[in-house]
Amino acid sequence: MRSALQGRFRRRYGSGPLHLVAHLAGFAIIALPLDRIFTGGGGVTGLLVWYLALVIAHDLVFVPAYTGLDRLFRAATAQLPLPIRTGPPVINHVRAPVVVSALLFIVYLPLISQRSDGPYVAMSGHHLTHYYLRNWLLITAVLFLGSGLIYAVRVVRARARTAG
Repeated sequence: MRSALQGRFRRRYGSGPLHLVAHLAGFAIIALPLDRIFTGGGGVTGLLVWYLALVIAHDLVFVPAYTGLDRLFRAATAQLPLPIRTGPPVINHVRAPVVVSALLFIVYLPLISQRSDGPYVAMSGHHLTHYYLRNWLLITAVLFLGSGLIYAVRVVRARARTAG
């Protein structure tokens, strides 16, 4: 009975019930910020301007930049000795920490550059913005170290498989 009901639901909806629940939860989570934006008065225009500016910056600046850097890194790894190139791909172990580190940098740039000292102190109550650069550098180092360790483990396992 239950599988027939799920089958009918899947045929009518196009996916499982969990998909619908996840989307409804997502809409509920986004409803509060949208309500605050649209009832806050005057914030919608600024939000749309920022959104359009970021879309244009992403498409015209960031996509060519990170695509070019990825191509350069691929060309550099193609010059590595053959045993390294035939093992686990190193590129994903560089991409992951770079992406996470870059996103953290973009999010915390006002605090790292200490340009938001006034508004940050007014909203948070503390003024220790000079630690953000150090913390970002430490997080970046830990991300690269962790990724390097994972890569080393993958290389050792791959060599053990080929030797055995």
